Amino acid sequence: MKLFARSASCLLLLALVASCGDAKEEQEQDLCVRDNVVCLNGDVCNPSTGECERPKGLPWSPGEQAFRDASSDWGLDGLAANGQRISVTDVDGDGWADLSVRRAGGGKDDFSSGGERASWLLRNTGEGGFEDVTKASGLVATRSGADANTGRKIDLIIWGDVDNDGDLDAYTAFNKQNAQNEDTAEIMLNEGDGTFVFAAADDPVRNAGAIDSPGGASFVDVDRDGALDLWISQYAAQSPLQDRLLLGDGTGGFTEATADAGLSTEEWTSITTLNQAEGHSLSWGATACDLNGDGTPELMAASYGRAPNHLWLGQRADDGEVSFANESVASAYAFDDRTDWTDNESARCYCQLNPDAPDCDGVPAPELIQCNANTQLRWNHNNDREAFRLGGNSGTTVCADVNNDGWMDLLTTEIVHWDVGSSSDPSELLYNKQDPSVRFERPGNEATGLTREHELTAWNDGDITAAVFDFDNDGRKDVYIGSTDYPGTRGHLWHQKEDGTFERVPLADGIDHTSSHGVGVADYDRDGDLDIVVGHSRFRCGSGDHCYAPEEGHARLFENTIGQANNWLQVELEGADGTNRKAIGARVTVQTDAGTQVSEVGGGHGHYGVQHELARHFGLGAAEQATVTVRWPDENLSEETFDLEAGQRYIWKQGEEPVVAPQ
Repeated sequence: MKLFARSASCLLLLALVASCGDAKEEQEQDLCVRDNVVCLNGDVCNPSTGECERPKGLPWSPGEQAFRDASSDWGLDGLAANGQRISVTDVDGDGWADLSVRRAGGGKDDFSSGGERASWLLRNTGEGGFEDVTKASGLVATRSGADANTGRKIDLIIWGDVDNDGDLDAYTAFNKQNAQNEDTAEIMLNEGDGTFVFAAADDPVRNAGAIDSPGGASFVDVDRDGALDLWISQYAAQSPLQDRLLLGDGTGGFTEATADAGLSTEEWTSITTLNQAEGHSLSWGATACDLNGDGTPELMAASYGRAPNHLWLGQRADDGEVSFANESVASAYAFDDRTDWTDNESARCYCQLNPDAPDCDGVPAPELIQCNANTQLRWNHNNDREAFRLGGNSGTTVCADVNNDGWMDLLTTEIVHWDVGSSSDPSELLYNKQDPSVRFERPGNEATGLTREHELTAWNDGDITAAVFDFDNDGRKDVYIGSTDYPGTRGHLWHQKEDGTFERVPLADGIDHTSSHGVGVADYDRDGDLDIVVGHSRFRCGSGDHCYAPEEGHARLFENTIGQANNWLQVELEGADGTNRKAIGARVTVQTDAGTQVSEVGGGHGHYGVQHELARHFGLGAAEQATVTVRWPDENLSEETFDLEAGQRYIWKQGEEPVVAPQ
């Protein structure tokens, strides 16, 4: 008898058998029986191949490898795309996920030999690699065109088909503090081959002649007229600005609609106004999704600087006009209910030095910092006890049906410092309470399992970006949070268990990546599971060991090594007349015997433009088919339903039967 080992989890015992019968007869045999295959560690034998395999329907378990760093295999080290802001696109429409990478704080691209780069457009070759097409695409060209080797500055980019011609256009922006800067935010129109031209020079999206500081943006069809609109949130720390809504005309043009839609906010002159989340946001990220299931999206702006987050409830009148109502505080999105500031170390020191100050009676002495007249305090006693200063340092808000109840929940990311106490909102899940007015419950990280340990006394959670996706195709969504810019920060991956709580995925099993900033989720290799590209920030490198060497600070691709063991399906949508072509805002519902999953097609969200693959991906566990319903974002919220087999990516054109996508 011969002994063969296929892997550490499988042992093949092959008895000597006579090689008789024709090939067809041998093919029809049960090879597991013929070869006397014995599988170990829970694997089962596939009778058609004689190979030991992981059984369908099993979730990831500790000790199983879920991801591997495949950056070198894909050539990302050689491309030196050293940025931390990531978005996924498909610029040439070939069905393979491409990448946009930007370096925070970078300047204009210098395409001359040896010139410094700040942005990269990387085309997926479909053969396990990327190629840099930034300059050739014209995406960062200047309007003047005076120097072909100099590009525009880009901090933010999101993707959508604004002229409904079937390809992905782009909105690009940067922090423009000089109103007279000739470079501005732009709509870049895709020519259909992955090259770009400018939209009209008088388009109000450009905000020419004004200070413009977008921190986030989302393409969204607020009025369901088939033309993408644009929601822009602003981050201007010294003088906060009005967030903006612009309505698209379906040809690439836009008109200002902020005030008419009821989205006006006020300057920072009244504490009462600020406490009610009625002042301008300090937004590091925009989000748009339908939180109450009525087909009209809500708009959100996630604020940095402990300022309130904004949530605007979409309301559609009988004549189709859409307006928005401020539900920021009532929804529990503006900030959490933890308002005890007396465990803030700076506040405690202030009260020790000023015992007669308001509310200082009974405040204990600081425990972790020295307190004397020379101590530099991060505390303004007049303002920092107010609600508008007791929220979080919000970076990204992710919209996803985390608990598979058919309602979209939220995941927020927050920067939290060791000395500020419990009033600083942490990154956490907000579960939808299924109220038409949009209300959330914050059960807390101890209840959900999204916990972590801190090795340093002076720890900092630099959580800015995040993603919610099903990495093991078990039908339950998992969570990745990128923590960055401080000593000890890294990416954190949590797996959702059957009871709805989360467990940490060890670094050896998952994603080992320090100072993790930026995330783009897609099936980059089209093998049926979701891979992840993460960026790396080199801010504050002198303060700790969280930074890679400059030559190693490139975006990294972590290839999924476990998801293909379970069943899955993907749908790529195309809207018909009356629906925006890329079906942004469409809601996809997948039903199997195991339950129901819901996902929406997103138009960009989060910190300076996070965006994942537009094709909707669903892990099915052991299910071999699913009933799939699409609610299209048209005037009538048209629905179509088909039964689809697992293991395929489908192209679903509105009004037609889905077809299997070409590989």
